[in-house]
Amino acid sequence: MPPEAEVPERTPTTRRTRSRRRTLSFLASDGAAWAGGFLAATWARYEFDLTVGQAARAVGIGALAAVLHLLVSALRRVYSGRHPLGSLPEIRGLAGTTAATTALVLVALVPLGNRPVPASAPVVGGALTLLLMLAARLAHRHRHDLAMRPDARSATKVLLFGLGDAGQGLLRAMLSDPRGRYLPVGVLDDDPAKRDLRVGDVRVLGGRHDVAAAVRRTGATTVIFSVANADAALIRQIREATLQTGAAFKVLPPVRDLVDHRITVTDVRDVRISDLLGRRQVVGDLTLSGNGLTGRRILVTGAGGSIGSELCRQIMQADPGELMMLDRDESALHSLQMSLSGRALLDGPELILADLRDDEGIRRIMRERRPEIIFHAAALKHLTLLQRHPGEAVKTNVWGTMSVLDACRDVARFVNISTDKAADPVSVLGYSKRITERLTAHAAATYPGTFLSVRFGNVLSSRGSVVTAFQRQIESGQPVTVTHPDVTRYLMTVQEAVHLVLQATEIGRDGEALVLDMGEPVRILDLARQMIEQAASSVPVVYTGLRPGEKLHEDLLGTGEEDVRPLHPLISHVTVPALDPIEVAGVDPFDDPEKIIAQLAALCTQPTTPRVEGVIRLPLAR
Repeated sequence: MPPEAEVPERTPTTRRTRSRRRTLSFLASDGAAWAGGFLAATWARYEFDLTVGQAARAVGIGALAAVLHLLVSALRRVYSGRHPLGSLPEIRGLAGTTAATTALVLVALVPLGNRPVPASAPVVGGALTLLLMLAARLAHRHRHDLAMRPDARSATKVLLFGLGDAGQGLLRAMLSDPRGRYLPVGVLDDDPAKRDLRVGDVRVLGGRHDVAAAVRRTGATTVIFSVANADAALIRQIREATLQTGAAFKVLPPVRDLVDHRITVTDVRDVRISDLLGRRQVVGDLTLSGNGLTGRRILVTGAGGSIGSELCRQIMQADPGELMMLDRDESALHSLQMSLSGRALLDGPELILADLRDDEGIRRIMRERRPEIIFHAAALKHLTLLQRHPGEAVKTNVWGTMSVLDACRDVARFVNISTDKAADPVSVLGYSKRITERLTAHAAATYPGTFLSVRFGNVLSSRGSVVTAFQRQIESGQPVTVTHPDVTRYLMTVQEAVHLVLQATEIGRDGEALVLDMGEPVRILDLARQMIEQAASSVPVVYTGLRPGEKLHEDLLGTGEEDVRPLHPLISHVTVPALDPIEVAGVDPFDDPEKIIAQLAALCTQPTTPRVEGVIRLPLAR
């Protein structure tokens, strides 16, 4: 019989009927408990030699106590269903009512010369009655909990690794879902204090070295890693031990993905490459109130990209007054609207189809929509292509940023999305993004609002990222191409990157660049091997050599930049020298590529120029 057949849908009428029946059953059992408690107390007082008359009087006084208990309970609303069955608040209410009833009976008996029951009977009998009432509730709760468990005939038997707050939350969620697909049969945890601990009759069976034994003992076919913010090395170890037993391996997401809702079984997912990387996820250590975004008019450029779309998703959670999403890619806007609202009619004012190269169009949009906060995420980002076509980097990354900066001189905050390649740049991408940092610093010194940049490393699983490329190569059976066996990169999830951007709106100061402490860089060869192993593939790794503009190792801070962290231990504040836009306007994007690259490199080291007032109009040749 399927689980659905055993859990009929409960209407409000059905729930009220069940509640009344349960209340009446407990009233009857509690009355019997008072009679039984007084009878047992009197029997013990007379050393188990009780006459029929004495027993009848004890039962009678117990019945009167039960009526009194009912009256006190009505006044205190003990049976009103205010507290969950068997919960600590209900136990406190029941104990208080029992104590009050006992005291009233005792006060009534003590003055009597010829007492129907011994004076000790109310005290001892009240205590026994409370034990009997609690036992009845615990038995009912136990039957209810068993009924709420997944059907053992159809659910997958699972072991949980980790019994911290996240693991216990997941375990209880599994044990309270009769239609659930997972039935927990054991738990593993490295804490010796938790050995043999039971939670909901599910026992801790050992630690990390007992995976194989626990799988054999319980017959589990899946192991769920339920440590919500674990080290990647531990995830890899448990995964390898699980796969050797033939069981499936799943994980609970990092704690940063669980802070806004209660843990449920639906949070369990397959392991991702970001879970297996040898780097610590730091977003959980970043505090973000979101108050600076609530009720504000916010514009995101490049909203259809990986960073821009995640920015829009997280900004929506802060309840902005208006969110404007600008991109030149209509298909990207279509996908973005679909992901945000589940519909994509493309008929709302929140979507803005525009190109940063259209200087006049950008100005008109800023005048009409009047955003208060701008996140500038639009850019060309593929290093090798820009190295071959530096003029495109000039027109989009540099001049496009100039257009936006000049058009939004009245905004409250402007956050420019930069990259670690802007630190001591050697590529066209790095040059162009370093120039945008300097242009943003110039705007900070010129305009009244706060203008700053945010610098971070490669984003996992973004469009065109190394992870996406490796995944496609593995799926097609092609060799995985790595530029150099020792090449390393700073990697972060898109959630981390966007969280840093939003953090910048709260703590960033005028003209500086904020840099996230991303821990140790990841060796790309190790990443490739992890992905090949995860896919159970045997494709080879092929080295292609570093391409023009590529570094063997990236830097987060450039030469002469100090690692200063005045406001948060994970965020560095870097001073950026300003660059006047008039210096950039003279670059000809149609010139010889080598000459353009030389000009961009020179602009990165150009001394700070005096402040120049007025509007810089860009060449119409764009």
